[in-house]
Amino acid sequence: MRKEIYQKIEIPEGVKAEIDGNMLKVEGAEGKVERKFNTLKLDFKKENNQIIIGHKKATKKEKKLINTLSAHIRNIIKGVQKKFEYQIKICYSHFPITVELKDKEILIKNFLGEKEPRKIKVPEGADVEISKEIIKVSSSDKELAGQVAANFEKLTRIKKKDIRVFQDGLYIINKAGKEI
Repeated sequence: MRKEIYQKIEIPEGVKAEIDGNMLKVEGAEGKVERKFNTLKLDFKKENNQIIIGHKKATKKEKKLINTLSAHIRNIIKGVQKKFEYQIKICYSHFPITVELKDKEILIKNFLGEKEPRKIKVPEGADVEISKEIIKVSSSDKELAGQVAANFEKLTRIKKKDIRVFQDGLYIINKAGKEI
């Protein structure tokens, strides 16, 4: 059954939003985020102080797409007002791990006694701060901050060893304000 479904997202004060085709540009106090959405069948426009997403004869598929896009847009608006922050804890029991930030590259040294450091490049738009046992990743883009934090965990994943014994690594302990 087809229905007319539209969702309106309020743009708060201090936040500027522009729509150019299917490209959304949002700018606020904490930064700027640009995102291209797949809005082929949907109406995607800005009127007054609202972003309107919808379809006159929406099926289940369009309804899912409308809800997903509106959630992404709300996250973008929240991010440009206050950055999303992920916290990662450095855990080791066998070899002391040291984490360093050089330019836009993170070096993880002495992981499981390895001679060569493991490396991660920090993408543009993400900020990394290291203090003793906690690493803080913050960004206006929630997906970017989450991906950088996930890359830390993935880089120190232990293979071919018993994970009950070898619990060394970097682990996410706080996702965008929510304790894990």
